[in-house]
Amino acid sequence: RLPSSRALAADLGVSRGVVVDAYAQLAAEGYFTSHAGSGTHVAATFQLPRIEPVSQQTPVPAPAAVVEFDLRADRPDLALFPRRKWASATRDAVRDLADGDLGYGDPLGSAGLRTELAAYLARVRGAVVSPDSILVVAGVTQGLVLLGRLLVERGQGTLAVEEPGSRWLQRVAAGAGLRLVPIPVDRDGLDVAALAATDARAVLCTPAHQFPTGAVLSSARRSALVRWAMDRDALVVEDDHDGLFRWDRMPMGCVQGLDHPRVALLGSVSRSLAPGLRIGWVVPPPALLGPLVAAKLDADGGCPIIEQQALARLIEMGAFDRHLRRARKAYRARRDALLIALEQQLPDWAVAGAVAGLHVWLRPPGRVDAAALIAAIAARGIAVEVTAATTEGTALSGMVVSYARLDPSHAAEAAARIADAVHEVAIRAR
Repeated sequence: RLPSSRALAADLGVSRGVVVDAYAQLAAEGYFTSHAGSGTHVAATFQLPRIEPVSQQTPVPAPAAVVEFDLRADRPDLALFPRRKWASATRDAVRDLADGDLGYGDPLGSAGLRTELAAYLARVRGAVVSPDSILVVAGVTQGLVLLGRLLVERGQGTLAVEEPGSRWLQRVAAGAGLRLVPIPVDRDGLDVAALAATDARAVLCTPAHQFPTGAVLSSARRSALVRWAMDRDALVVEDDHDGLFRWDRMPMGCVQGLDHPRVALLGSVSRSLAPGLRIGWVVPPPALLGPLVAAKLDADGGCPIIEQQALARLIEMGAFDRHLRRARKAYRARRDALLIALEQQLPDWAVAGAVAGLHVWLRPPGRVDAAALIAAIAARGIAVEVTAATTEGTALSGMVVSYARLDPSHAAEAAARIADAVHEVAIRAR
């Protein structure tokens, strides 16, 4: 039996209320029992929870394979990021922003950034665009999510996608509630005739540099795609992620410039600057702009203003163009070194997509076990991607190899390791 609340309070020198509250809490938790007229007792059935003995041997997780050459796609060389210019642009943005600019701003995004983007996209990509037709978003991913949800709400829940295509964007689209219909890709890009044979009224495509094959949508296919959109009253979602990097071909404008009322142009600075900035844009058909703005506000209230203003400043003062020229020079040297190395080490493998973008598409001369090859390549310290590739069962149909972070002096070694993995898998398959 415990002392009365009054007696314990006197012994401890605290108020009686403190003791009463403590007794009540412990009784509620099952430690004490209390009955009127009989006082408070320690619960007779109370037992301490059993503590399991702790093993003296803590399991050590298996170490992850060391990646010496990261050749995965969609990862630019972040060492090329113009830190000083960005820091200067950020300082200018903070200095020039009025107090009111730091509040909830224009739902379309920073007016300064949209003005610079409109001029840039018209000049470099041939887009039909004005500052008031651009919605600033957190990268292509968010732009696709917003468009996807809007299509579902409007009863256009079927989205045609390129096959092979970006597995990441396909997962994003499916997560937005869209039903995906694969459309084959050949050397001229998306097969528009196959698209027309489906019931889809929206298509996601990469006309400038198809991912992963590197195919460029031909002029005839571009015209056919525009006609399909007009006849079907459909939407073309144009992912222009690789539009700024080209090597051995003349520049080709975006499809949006041909039929802006039926094309939503998606872009970002994830490739050209850094994905961590999370700055992108959507140039949608005029009829979709209002609903997209409302959806963007519901999603996050808008993108960070300081980063938007810094990017606007970077474009305005020409630093963005200068950065791209330096980056193109570096990437071209890496591409050339990789192509030479692949020709020497894997002469039987077809190389596609080298005319633009930051990766090449390797296709085997015969059947290759995809899982076995990727495991063998990983064991040699190389990370590549086949998640964007199509496979038939376990047979690899292609492999993406990015040269964005590959030092030209290491290209021969990287290609030799890939070739060694190919030979190992071929020997095991005999």
